[in-house]
Amino acid sequence: MTNQDVLPAGCPCGSPQPHQTCCGPYLSGERRAQTAEQLMRSRYCGFVYRNERYLLATWHPTTRPKSVQFDERQRWLGLSIRENQAGNTSDQEGHVEFVARFKVNGKGHRLHEKSRFAKVDDDWYYVSGEFL
Repeated sequence: MTNQDVLPAGCPCGSPQPHQTCCGPYLSGERRAQTAEQLMRSRYCGFVYRNERYLLATWHPTTRPKSVQFDERQRWLGLSIRENQAGNTSDQEGHVEFVARFKVNGKGHRLHEKSRFAKVDDDWYYVSGEFL
């Protein structure tokens, strides 16, 4: 079974739109995120689909790891955005608090984080996150 086998009809980011018209264009490079929340949602999809290329490309160069490790047993279940602080088209920095639910070997887990994003040359990047 793949992650795609257990995903809802809408985009994994929580939008009712199909992934192909919601976050898919971000992951394929056809579109760039205009807000920190758009980047957060598309990066969640990057983890769902194990798209290391996209995750590294949207990670700020000062904090970017050499690679992204994925757990083949992990199944992402959903994303909930709790709060946004700045991160709009006119901002240079933003914070997004979210909860991402997932299972590993059938056991449920929650990742509750406040992520920091920065805009560099009109492109948003994930900088760091604080676990809550």
